[in-house]
Amino acid sequence: MTAASRKIILTGAFRVPRPLNRILYIEDENDIRTVGCMALEMVGKFTVRACGVGEEAIAAFGAFRPDLILLDVMMPGMDGPATLGHIRKLPGGDSTPAIFMTAKVQPHEVAELKLLGALHVIPKPFDPMTLAASIREIWDASGRQ
Repeated sequence: MTAASRKIILTGAFRVPRPLNRILYIEDENDIRTVGCMALEMVGKFTVRACGVGEEAIAAFGAFRPDLILLDVMMPGMDGPATLGHIRKLPGGDSTPAIFMTAKVQPHEVAELKLLGALHVIPKPFDPMTLAASIREIWDASGRQ
């Protein structure tokens, strides 16, 4: 062990990786939400709290304490960006990473979502068999693992 690594450990600067386990998933389309939940829970082994509308997600956020927010962009009433904006104002909401899922994946649309703080944008339709792996890759690439 070098002096530098010993100093890091002794000063508490050592960072324990944070695993990705809990996903707050917001999708208004029931069929898509069902397939997404199955993919995340069965294939990815994540704990998922699924919500059909933004207001439900805002209400569930505090008690569920997700590691990640996965949300649709276009939803009736409160859309994904507005939902994320409300969650960002809640305790812990400003530090919880988010990934948007949308069919609107033109470069300028993706850039706008990333300006809102999205880690990534997953295009719809998504492949249920690779969704969990894609999310883990995004999480790992963000340095949060």
